[in-house]
Amino acid sequence: QVQVVESGGGLVQPGGSLRLSCAASGAAFRLYAVDWYRQAPGEQRGLVASIDTTGSTNYADSVKGRFTISRDNAKNTSYLQMNSLKPEDTAVYSCTVRRATREYWGQGTQVTVSS
Repeated sequence: QVQVVESGGGLVQPGGSLRLSCAASGAAFRLYAVDWYRQAPGEQRGLVASIDTTGSTNYADSVKGRFTISRDNAKNTSYLQMNSLKPEDTAVYSCTVRRATREYWGQGTQVTVSS
């Protein structure tokens, strides 16, 4: 069974930075793509960033130029570096690892951007 655990969330002031981590165990991490999602209260969950097994990345327009997704296959971990944070980035951030029809979710980590 694949387990996924996010960490790194917290409270940060506007303009600040956070780095989220997504650690996966029980799978050959290098064979899985990783997606980061977020969901704010009262809103639908949306895709923030993705990285495939080759390292190719994609971002939502709202975070382009501010967020960077990466992966370290040796550590079975993906990272989401978030810079120039805005209040509208406040949400629960979750990651998934996926391969073909299989997808595994973490429990999420809260990010709050507020002064």
